[in-house]
Amino acid sequence: MSLARIRIVLVEPQHPGNIGAVARAMKNMGLSSLVLVAPRAFPADEAIARAAGADDILACAQVVGSVAEAVAPCVQVLATSARLRKIPWPVADPEQAAHSLWAHAAAGQEVALLFGAERSGLANEDVDFAQGLVQIPVDPAFASLNLAAAVQVLCYEIRKQSLGPRPAVPDHEPAPQEELNGFLAHLEAVLIEIGFLNAAHPRKLMRRLVRLFRRATPDQNEIHILRGILTAVQTGRPPQNT
Repeated sequence: MSLARIRIVLVEPQHPGNIGAVARAMKNMGLSSLVLVAPRAFPADEAIARAAGADDILACAQVVGSVAEAVAPCVQVLATSARLRKIPWPVADPEQAAHSLWAHAAAGQEVALLFGAERSGLANEDVDFAQGLVQIPVDPAFASLNLAAAVQVLCYEIRKQSLGPRPAVPDHEPAPQEELNGFLAHLEAVLIEIGFLNAAHPRKLMRRLVRLFRRATPDQNEIHILRGILTAVQTGRPPQNT
């Protein structure tokens, strides 16, 4: 089922009750794939109690140690955020985000929505794994939104998309995040090696490059070409097959 290809990823959730409430919100809207990145307490009785019948989602939840692992097979990742970042990222509202995620999921591709910890939200290092931000248009005078409520809003919009006409198959399939992440690590290593990037302070420039390539959404063949270029830079020899 296409909805099962949409991952709800909670990054370092602090309260097990919120994990249970998120599971309930997901089950209400037909989503089932929950991934927890370094949860403070899970499994937990409080999570089961707050799930109120969505125990199956908790039982099948994946627990991983990093955002990179959580989104590895996904071709699109969107990060929820109540605040903009110093380095601008493309921003969508919930309906726009749901439309894009559903189009990929309906075409058989894995996608993910990132949600940050209850107190602090997503760190810049977490947002680095996303192609863009999703912002729920809450009242700016009181922008704090409960984690489960935020998940409910996004899952509702995804549910609406799933009940409409089947979307057109995207004409471009981005590479999975694990391949793009491998290229970005390779790129950073080469830039340091040639002296273009300061190894002691790489993040600001590297973050801009990360944003550039995530926004470009290269496919697998393009990733292979880019990595071939990097290898040629390192070895001083052009690739054999051009």
